[in-house]
Amino acid sequence: MTITLTSESKGVPGPSSWLPGASFLRFRRDPLKFFTDTHREFGDIARFTFGPQEILLVSHPDWIEDVLVTSAKKFQKGVALQRAKRLLGEGLLTAEGQAHLKQRRTIQPLFHRQQVQRFAGAMVTHALRWRESIAPNETIDMTAQMAALTLAIVGETLFSSNVQADADDVRQALSAAVQSFGIAFLPGIEYFEKLPLPMFVRVRKARERLDRVIHRVIEERRSGEDTGDLVSMLLAARDPENPDAPGMSDQQIRDEAMTIFLAGHETTANAMAWTWHLLGKARAVETRLHEELARVLDGRTPTVEDVPRLEYTRAIIAESMRLYPPAWTMGRKAIEAHSIAGHPITRGTLVIMSQWVVHHDPRWWLDPERFSPDRWLRNMPAVALTPRPKYAYFPFGGGSRICIGESFAWTEAILLLATIAQRWTFAPMSIPEIEPRITLRPKHLQMQAVPR
Repeated sequence: MTITLTSESKGVPGPSSWLPGASFLRFRRDPLKFFTDTHREFGDIARFTFGPQEILLVSHPDWIEDVLVTSAKKFQKGVALQRAKRLLGEGLLTAEGQAHLKQRRTIQPLFHRQQVQRFAGAMVTHALRWRESIAPNETIDMTAQMAALTLAIVGETLFSSNVQADADDVRQALSAAVQSFGIAFLPGIEYFEKLPLPMFVRVRKARERLDRVIHRVIEERRSGEDTGDLVSMLLAARDPENPDAPGMSDQQIRDEAMTIFLAGHETTANAMAWTWHLLGKARAVETRLHEELARVLDGRTPTVEDVPRLEYTRAIIAESMRLYPPAWTMGRKAIEAHSIAGHPITRGTLVIMSQWVVHHDPRWWLDPERFSPDRWLRNMPAVALTPRPKYAYFPFGGGSRICIGESFAWTEAILLLATIAQRWTFAPMSIPEIEPRITLRPKHLQMQAVPR
């Protein structure tokens, strides 16, 4: 890589080449390596382009906080999520401005701690069902299995019904949808995606399949009784600042349900799969996990009341999401002029912030490649070389757009890990590939089930 300075970059160095599109090709070949190498060579702010798009990779936690929190009004969602509207519609993940604020106010109560606790029983029930379904020494595709488990949970909590009849259809549709995000940065992609090319046809059919499932449930809830699921809650939800206004339309509910369905299924599935992978290589950590489960649970099934007491279990998940953050990068597009660390940013510039890069930065994490849940325990010795800024760890994003389902995700992951680990350990049978798409998936993660 060579340093390039242009009039647009305002003195910001970054990777370049005489070949147009070279940065994008390197990114497509290995996104994690491209971001990591760019940060190591050019520092906490680096400039490159994808076609006509001016991009800044920002990697200092304080500057990330500025973009996500302090100066958030100067930015909107990045390119990939803008294009995700074709699948997700105007849900909370993709909406902007006043529409986002109104939706956030309306939906926030659905994810308060008391509401999340209502769904804990379903999480444990499905975990128990899954742990009884596997056989000793069985070889498991852990990524696929965790995806099926979290799909069952989000299906019940979102739809208050077993979506097993639609499970294969939904899994295939979600997989096609996630695959489509791999090309979201392609310059001019919006002009090509209407062509009858196989990938684009799969994405269109995926949306149609998911729409059929979601609209069927919405229709059932409008004509039936309140079942206490998230769709029923969405139907009843009102803007607290304008409670007499009509509730959400079917299209709005569809968009929010689609967002919850995709985000609630994909991210937790990958977090759990990576956690089993890490535990399979760290028997000392696994032993301490089992000691905590024995001490806190004494052989009984975990409940939501146990979640705050399972401190080491939570630390394992926190460390797993540091090493393999399900959301590994995020972007914000400047909608007005701004500056970061004295570098002017023009309107239209895309700012990328990578959890992968920051979570592995040795300035904030001592021995950053080591799996060490102790980092997250209280009263432990210092594990950072300097005081760690808040945004040295941001697996759920930050600011007004922080993931609304964070509490749900923590509760689900802790209960799944505790319930399954009571009965099983999993021995690695393969070295998984890291597949960075919209989430960070482990590919070819084969593990052998070993009864405890």
